[in-house]
Amino acid sequence: MPLTEERIDKWMWAVRIFKTRTIATDACKKGRVLMDGVTVKPSRTIKAGDVINVRKPPVTYSFRVKSLTANRLGAKLVPDYMENVTPQSELDLLEVVKISGFIDRRKGLGRPTKREGRELSRFKEEAMDDGWDFDFDFDTDD
Repeated sequence: MPLTEERIDKWMWAVRIFKTRTIATDACKKGRVLMDGVTVKPSRTIKAGDVINVRKPPVTYSFRVKSLTANRLGAKLVPDYMENVTPQSELDLLEVVKISGFIDRRKGLGRPTKREGRELSRFKEEAMDDGWDFDFDFDTDD
């Protein structure tokens, strides 16, 4: 018997938007899950065709419900149950944050990881190869 309605927190956990159902419930309680611009409670029921907005700073993802399920799905089955309809502008914002994350580190995050160090070195090398000349000559003996 196919489902006609399902709790939003349970569905978001089942389609792997959140790692645990508790995290999905907390996101609803904190106002990070919206439907039609209104925050929803974890017990809100959804049906096929609904669009759910999930704020995971700095991006607000949008998902269209294709089908309902009460059980957690394998990653390969997720596209059968939801469609990611996040605008490209939001995804571009995510890319900008990813790039700037290793250049402009916030205080308290500690040392860069090995990977971030390599990316930073690569970025500096590319800047130097592009004709940037940082060797200033301040000799005033003319």
